[in-house]
Amino acid sequence: MSIQNTSAIVLLSGGLDSMVVAGLAREAGYDLIALTIDYNQRHRVELDSAARIAMHLGAKEHIVLPLDLTRFGGSALTADIDVPKQGVESGAIPVTYVPARNTIFLSLCLGLAEARDARDLWIGVNALDYSGYPDCRPEFIRAFEATANLATKAGVEGDSFTIHTPLLDMSKADIAREAARLGLDAGMSWSCYDPSPDHKACGQCDACRLRAKGFADAGLLDPTIYA
Repeated sequence: MSIQNTSAIVLLSGGLDSMVVAGLAREAGYDLIALTIDYNQRHRVELDSAARIAMHLGAKEHIVLPLDLTRFGGSALTADIDVPKQGVESGAIPVTYVPARNTIFLSLCLGLAEARDARDLWIGVNALDYSGYPDCRPEFIRAFEATANLATKAGVEGDSFTIHTPLLDMSKADIAREAARLGLDAGMSWSCYDPSPDHKACGQCDACRLRAKGFADAGLLDPTIYA
């Protein structure tokens, strides 16, 4: 891979997917600028995971940006709505969907990228083993990339942005295997939407179910401590 600007903006939530994406960006030869959004999410423990991952991967900059989406609400992650524990209904968008979250977050990544003269954005969206969120689909990513190159000085001047989504078509088992291949400790990452007061994963929310099944299908030990 030929890299003109060695910096890449990585959206780092602290979850398994974002950890693996950051590892893949580093493997590709990029210097990591990690962006973590503190949106006052229910599972704020993931912010600690993001900090550990950024440090472990040697990010040259890690920005934790406060953006209180509880002021908007509309999601079990940002409002007083119970996190579903019975599994996600097929074909339905669950209440853990945060309205326009990836659109908002990618916009912030794009602003940071232009400010840092970086042209590569990495995000851990997945359209195979996921909860059915509309902003994880390839159509959305293609549309946002086109928008990025229409809405920025760099894009208009022909210095285009690329959004990298290496996990898009991977199963959760594939992602768990990639973490192992990259030598990343999956225990650094956090997936649970509804942690217990003593910071254990609930084991029943959709994020926990997907994670546990992924490790099981991969034949790997899930280091998560479940309540």
